[in-house]
Amino acid sequence: MDIRQKTQAREPWNKGKLVGQKAPLKLKDIWAIRIRLQLRHNIRDLALFNLAIDSKLRACDLVKLRVSDVAHGGKIAPRAMVMQQKTHRPVQFEITQMTRESVAAWIKLADLSSPDRLFPSRVSNSPHLSTRQYARIVHRWVEDAGLESGSYGTHTMRRTKASLIYRRTRNLRAVQILLGHTKLESTVRYLGIEVDDALEIAEQTDA
Repeated sequence: MDIRQKTQAREPWNKGKLVGQKAPLKLKDIWAIRIRLQLRHNIRDLALFNLAIDSKLRACDLVKLRVSDVAHGGKIAPRAMVMQQKTHRPVQFEITQMTRESVAAWIKLADLSSPDRLFPSRVSNSPHLSTRQYARIVHRWVEDAGLESGSYGTHTMRRTKASLIYRRTRNLRAVQILLGHTKLESTVRYLGIEVDDALEIAEQTDA
């Protein structure tokens, strides 16, 4: 087979895949996933899910969290600060009561101490969940909730609460700070709000 034949035979990398930004979860989807995890008594995944929503962290930062990042003196803090791997800049996030309870239950069940990784890997040669393992977990969550797996990913978890906050407040600067973006333009592109806002206006306008 010559080079031309090989090129023709090779399928495009994105054939059959949905590409582009991953959709944020809607409020009803958040509760659909959360309730399923509660009913299954999946304490680790419930803590991971709730913290992923609250923290709005990238996958690489979420999986590397230590107990000491979120807990002080044996109690889960209402706020936390971590250094972002990508930007090397600190970012703060809130930890809601529901998330604090689920994380505390997971720490107790897993018998974790302050220097331990919050979500240790079940693979012996890895100290914490890998981003690939986390991605598989996210896809399992959305599939179990009856959602189209290809439309969602780890960035779904990062975008979800930020999108909800913007929809309620229209405060783009606040969302920028919460996501740890250095430029407002990055937040606009990340949320895709220009497109969404345009569609909302179109839907509300009678032709």
